[in-house]
Amino acid sequence: MAGKYSKAIMPEDVNAKLEMGEKLSILDVREIDEWESGHIPDAKHIPLGYLTQRHTELDKNKEMIVVCHSGNRSSVACEFLEEMGYNVVNMTGGMSHWTGPRE
Repeated sequence: MAGKYSKAIMPEDVNAKLEMGEKLSILDVREIDEWESGHIPDAKHIPLGYLTQRHTELDKNKEMIVVCHSGNRSSVACEFLEEMGYNVVNMTGGMSHWTGPRE
């Protein structure tokens, strides 16, 4: 997988949607220690290495924004999930560019 996917969104656009009260489905594919260091509120956490086994926990009927540290792992996750029939959007730049709230 080279991380080829259909859609992307910038971190500031995700934050703007959240600030406007939009309910977003966000999947964080970072490792546990990265997740614990801070994540987008209400995001679902499935590390990339577990995604092939746990993708059935996700809703194929909802658009899902996929997040990692820089956008590379999330692009791989997006490619995999798109191939499995999910509607996904890669958050370009990842959490390294996130200025919104963290849990």
